[in-house]
Formats: sequence, structure tokens, C-alpha cells
Amino acid sequence: MSSAASTVSRFALGLLLAGSILAQEPGMKLIPAGEFHRGRTHEWTDQALAWYPNPLKDDLPVRSIALDAFLLDEAEVTVERYAAFVEATGHRAPYDWKHGEPPAAAQAPAINVAWEDAKAFCEWDGKRLPTEAEWEKACRGGTDDHTYSWGDEEPTAELAHFGSQEGGPIPVCSKARNGYGLCDMIGNAWEWTADWYGRDYYAEAPESNPPGPQTGQYKALRGGSWYDKPASMFLTCSYRSWARPAERSPNVGFRCAKAAK
Repeated sequence: MSSAASTVSRFALGLLLAGSILAQEPGMKLIPAGEFHRGRTHEWTDQALAWYPNPLKDDLPVRSIALDAFLLDEAEVTVERYAAFVEATGHRAPYDWKHGEPPAAAQAPAINVAWEDAKAFCEWDGKRLPTEAEWEKACRGGTDDHTYSWGDEEPTAELAHFGSQEGGPIPVCSKARNGYGLCDMIGNAWEWTADWYGRDYYAEAPESNPPGPQTGQYKALRGGSWYDKPASMFLTCSYRSWARPAERSPNVGFRCAKAAK
């Protein structure tokens, strides 16, 4: 290789590395642009039965969806981070904070936060809530067609925090990360997304950067929580749950996203 060609090659590599560095942000992981298979690619034992509820088919059909690159918090927003937001802005504290003081478990996910609370935190932090499509792609960790964030292996205590029906959430990133380096995409706390919930949206959504329905009654939740049982369908990348935006629950938290520049 000539000296000039070598210089150009090193320059191109430098630009690539610089772009990669610029795309990162402390506490966030880059989810690259591209297509992924959105929807439930696995089968439930009873889904062929005549009485199988139609609402549980809301994660079908499986479609190839294209997303722009984005950044996602590597962990659910912690009590410590949320306390800083409350102190800086005077925003209301979760109702379980006695006298407005955060609990001692500073690294556990912030829970008992309504959708508007989560949205306000993300905006204060220069971010936003992820769309349902972004959340699902991130959960899959760079792979398609797997049931869980780590693959197809059934959930275990080493892989996720779940089935602790009296214990509550645990410090974030106590379990293994997925292929994108994200913690607790399954279990620990359900996570608010930006989208209104639409039962038929997987069939109707645009094939590129779907923003979610324009209106609705409920906001979409993803990922399952510390409360859910091991055999639960909730603990998958494709399962869609929902709640009224004003709901504040001890098993619901969130993480934030932003566009990659």
C-alpha cells in the first residue's frame, strides 16, 4: 500500500472511530440503524385453541421494521438519578418516598412513577422515552427471532430478576447484559415507552421509525418486572402491556432514549 493510500486509510479509520465515540454518551448504549423483526416469533402452547384471547395476539404479525440509530440508557433510571431530578426541579416524589425522602436503595430502579413523571425526567435529562419499536429492538440485543433479551433459554435467577412477589426490585445491572450492553431489559421493572397502546398497531404501523398511535387511552409498557412469575409470557421481548398514563405502580419504572448524532 502506498504512503498516500495508507494515510487515507488511517484517516478513514479515524473518522469511523471518532463517529463511534461521538455516538456514545456516558450511561447510554448505541443501538445501530437498521431493520429488525418486530413481533412474537415464538409460539405459546395454547395459542391455537379457539378460546385463546384476541388481545394476546397484539404482538402479531411479525414484520421487518427499520429504525434510525438511537441511544438508550444502559439501565433503568435509578432512585439516585430520580432524586437528583426531584431536588433540582421540585417535581413530585414517588408516593412511597416517606416525607419526600428517597429510599436507601439508591441504585434500584425508580418506581411508582406515572408516565408524565417519566417523560418529565427524560426531558430534564436532555432525552425522551423510547418508542415501543425502539424498546423492542434494543431488547433483542442485535439478534432476531429470539424470545428473550439473552436468547431462547428460559429465564433463570442469573439472567433476570423476576418471581420475587414480596421482594421488590434490586439494584440495576445486577444481572447479565444483553448484546447491546443493556441491563434489565427483562425483569426488575416494567418500563414506560413513549407510545400510546394500540392493539392492532403491529399490523398498521409504518415500516420505518413507527411513532406509535396518535391517540389512545393507555401507554405501552414493556419488559416484565420483579413481580412476574418465571413461566409468564410477560418476560419476553415481544410481550406488550399497557397502563393508564397516571398509574403509579411499585413494579413500573423507565429508561430514556435520544437520537444518535
